[in-house]
Amino acid sequence: MPKTPKSSPPKTAKTKANRARRRQLLLTVRVAVQKEKAERSERHAGIRQEPRAGKPRTRRASRR
Repeated sequence: MPKTPKSSPPKTAKTKANRARRRQLLLTVRVAVQKEKAERSERHAGIRQEPRAGKPRTRRASRR
């Protein structure tokens, strides 16, 4: 049997403010994580592109 739709409680100014604050916080966290990931990938790319000092890169022996 299908459920009947239930109306949501009235939106108070307090709940609206809390939701807005939470949205803003989550947005800032997301942006911070994006920046951190971008910096990290740049650092890793920079490390990989540098030529190795000393002997050239060779095939590593199997661990088994």
